[in-house]
Amino acid sequence: MDAVRVTMLRELLADTPWLARTRGFGGALRGAARPGGLLLVGTELDEPWHLAAHLTDEAAYADLPELAPVLVRHRVPPGAPPHLAVPLSRLEQARRGETVFVVAPDTAGEGLLERVHDARRTGATVLALEADDPELRGLAHEALTVRREPTAPSFELVQHLVSAAAGEPPRPRRGARTLRDRLGRLVDHLSAPPPPIGW
Repeated sequence: MDAVRVTMLRELLADTPWLARTRGFGGALRGAARPGGLLLVGTELDEPWHLAAHLTDEAAYADLPELAPVLVRHRVPPGAPPHLAVPLSRLEQARRGETVFVVAPDTAGEGLLERVHDARRTGATVLALEADDPELRGLAHEALTVRREPTAPSFELVQHLVSAAAGEPPRPRRGARTLRDRLGRLVDHLSAPPPPIGW
């Protein structure tokens, strides 16, 4: 999905809580990720190829190499190229400073949950984009739940919003002055004429 379509989607969702939710989750993803240490894994029935591609694009466009994920796969076919041959056992090696990002449009499954639990225990940060999986949500440091409701966007659309939000620069807090604001005020102060004598 290109930037124009993401913008249109955001306009459609402007009056819903989904923009704030996806921006918050995207910011958490950007903050937790480290170059080479973002482990993206799906469920046994659904590998997150599409999200992996979008995060790789965002990493390039925004010059944020930490967003380029390592796609971890439940089954690696013979002859797969190295970047597509990372098995599920890679989660067993996850350590502090790495992030396990689980994308689960269906139930995560016991084997995946055990590996995610072990990764968290050894210090990895766990993020989950899930469709109402309480066990996975309970393991995650940060989770975004996409329930199948008439007013909710589809799981796929939420993935687009999250990847786009992860590539955006952080927004300053409302009322908070940015570095540019502070420098501008300093320049104005230094370049202002001196006050009249007697003040």
